[in-house]
Amino acid sequence: MPGRRAERLPAALAIVLLLCTGMPSTARDSGPQQKEPDWGIPQLMRELGAVKRSQAQFVERKYLKVLNAPLELRGTLTYVAPGNLEKRTLSPKPETLTVEGDRLTIESPARNERRTLRLQDYPVLWAFVESIRSTLGGDIVALQRFYRVELEGGPVQWRLYLVPRDKEMRKLISLIRIGGSRDRMDLIEVQEASGDRSVMKVYEDGR
Repeated sequence: MPGRRAERLPAALAIVLLLCTGMPSTARDSGPQQKEPDWGIPQLMRELGAVKRSQAQFVERKYLKVLNAPLELRGTLTYVAPGNLEKRTLSPKPETLTVEGDRLTIESPARNERRTLRLQDYPVLWAFVESIRSTLGGDIVALQRFYRVELEGGPVQWRLYLVPRDKEMRKLISLIRIGGSRDRMDLIEVQEASGDRSVMKVYEDGR
């Protein structure tokens, strides 16, 4: 994957794009179930891909070496299949990040700023967005294009481990860990190559 233009992308922007993370599914309510003997990545992708719309609230903590305490963000998340995503941060400062097709729009009322990027122009950013979008869409082929994918656990408590294939991506992010239950994601953890990390937890009731 070409990385020529990725050098112009600030590292912080890749992390702030945790906008497409695991909203609780509004499609159906799956109760506790035992692990099926043949359950694995194909079955997980089918369940995730069946969700067409989801909404939730999130708490995101960013652990940065330059800060003594984690930076905490709170807001709402919306996903509409096949690839429309919105992360609306309410505190500490309002900001909205939206992905529609191949476009990312960043809106910051505090800075009176609105910026739109074409994802294909930023290969590293594109790969990051696809880590979440392809997971939510159940598209394992697209996911494996950008990452080595491993699955741990069973249907009611699973973890996906995504290791970037592209060397430019690995300069920013070393590992993405996505957790959830059935067709619902409830955790996204991003490990940066610098040692910083970001952890987002998603709640149905916003607790």
